[in-house]
Order: sequence, then structure tokens, then C-alpha cells
Amino acid sequence: MAKISFVGLGVMGYPMARHLQKAGHDVTVYNRTTAKAEQWVKEFGGKLALTPREAAIGADMVMTCVGNDNDVRSVYYGDDGIFAGAEPGALLIDHTTASADLAKELYLAAKKQGFDFLDAPVSGGQAGAENAVLTVMCGGDEEVFKRAEPVLSVYGKAVTLVGASGCGQLCKMANQLCIANVLAGVSEAVRFAQKAGLDVNIVRDVVKMGSGSSWQLENRAATMAEGKFDFGFAIDWIRKDLGFCFEEAERNGAKLPFAKQIDEAYAELQQRGLGRCDTSALICILDDK
Repeated sequence: MAKISFVGLGVMGYPMARHLQKAGHDVTVYNRTTAKAEQWVKEFGGKLALTPREAAIGADMVMTCVGNDNDVRSVYYGDDGIFAGAEPGALLIDHTTASADLAKELYLAAKKQGFDFLDAPVSGGQAGAENAVLTVMCGGDEEVFKRAEPVLSVYGKAVTLVGASGCGQLCKMANQLCIANVLAGVSEAVRFAQKAGLDVNIVRDVVKMGSGSSWQLENRAATMAEGKFDFGFAIDWIRKDLGFCFEEAERNGAKLPFAKQIDEAYAELQQRGLGRCDTSALICILDDK
């Protein structure tokens, strides 16, 4: 059992930290909105920290799961940041979906100060976090990964070292490209089935048994057909993630024409006020305004 601090108690971090506490680890939590951290401690025990620095003091591992690159920097750097409180030998793990450049930056900054660092974005959404079945994509040193793997497996069904620092984030970008492009196909299939007078649930149950199967089809086709989008991974978030993909593609020469078309569709849906809706609201782009 380890002394673990968890920084960031959003829809993902809240249950992830809970799993660590229930597994027997000694967990300290920090959240920008203190009331949420207080509620977590009330529910699950553990300790409350008032700054990331305080959370990092004495911790064997510090996990972070916040919003974007700027949010990550805000909890790692500065007088109240994790780097200011962590002790030599501490392992810092960032679960935020962020840029590969930031991961490499933090890796080097951590090494310089005597810490270890892994970029470890996750996939599986809120349901995956709640049910401890996340996919964890790690970038960093192999010996550091081996140290972290048993702990990450508390909430991850698949925990994989993809490569060197930054590779976890690059793998997550590939994951997000798959999500966006698969949702485009499912959107067209659902609307096509409806226009043809088919029962979408029956179509889903048939197609999922063949090569057209996907997580998005199985879990979102019915709600897409019903026009329910007030849950899950928001359009605002997928556009942030696709932005990382486009930046990296500019660097490595990859062509992403389909993803760019989908991103444009999501941008239009944001303009319609659907930015906080689940990514499956992509189907709405097929409807008359």
C-alpha cells in the first residue's frame, strides 16, 4: 500500500481516487473547488489538502487529472505546485488528456528535481472510471511504469506502456481520432436506419455481432436515436483533444481530412449551443436546423 495524492476530482478523478482509497491506499485529495474535496473525504475517508504542494508532501505517488495543458501546469508549477512539495523519489502520474509536448516537458522537469513522471491518459469515460475498467496509456521509463502498474490497475482494466515520454498522449490522440470517425459512421447509420423505417435497437443488435461493431454503436446508437445527449464526453472536450491531434499531425506529416471535417461539424454544434452535450450529438449535424 502506498501514500497517494490525487489532484483533480472531476467526473473521472472522483471515482478513480475512490478506487485507490477502497483498495487500501492512504489517499490525500486536492481539488480546485475545496467543497468537492471535502465531500470526497466525507464519503470515503482519506485526507484533504488545500494546495497541490500540500498534497504532494510525503506522497509516494501523485496522480493528476485536470482539464487542459494550462490546468496541468497550474498544479505542477509555482510555490503551491506539486514540484514544490514532492520529495525525491516520488512518482508523478498525469492522467489528463494533454499535449505530448507538455508530457515531455514535465518528464524532464521531474527528472531534474529527482522525481519520476509518467503521462498516462485514460479512455473509457465516466462509466469506465466508475466501474474501474479504464484503458490507461502510459509514456515514460519502463522501470517507472513497472512501479506504477499495480496501482494503475486498481482502476484500469488495461494498463500499457506505449513508449517513451509523450507516447501515452500520442496514443490517446489516436484513440480520439477513432472515436470521432466511428461516431460519424454510427450517426449516418442510425439516421439511415430510421429513414428506412427500421428499429434502431434491432439494427444495433444485429450489426454489433459483425464487423460493423464498435463501442459507440453498442452504447450510443439507442440514445442517439432518442435524441438524448445530456451525459458522457462533451463536444467541448473532443474538440480540445482533436486540436492536439491536428497540432501533432502538422509536425509528423499525418493527413487527417476526415477528422477535420468532423471537427468542423462539432464546431457548428458548439455554435448551436451543444458544446456540453455528449460527443454522440454529432448525429444532430445530419438534421435540418
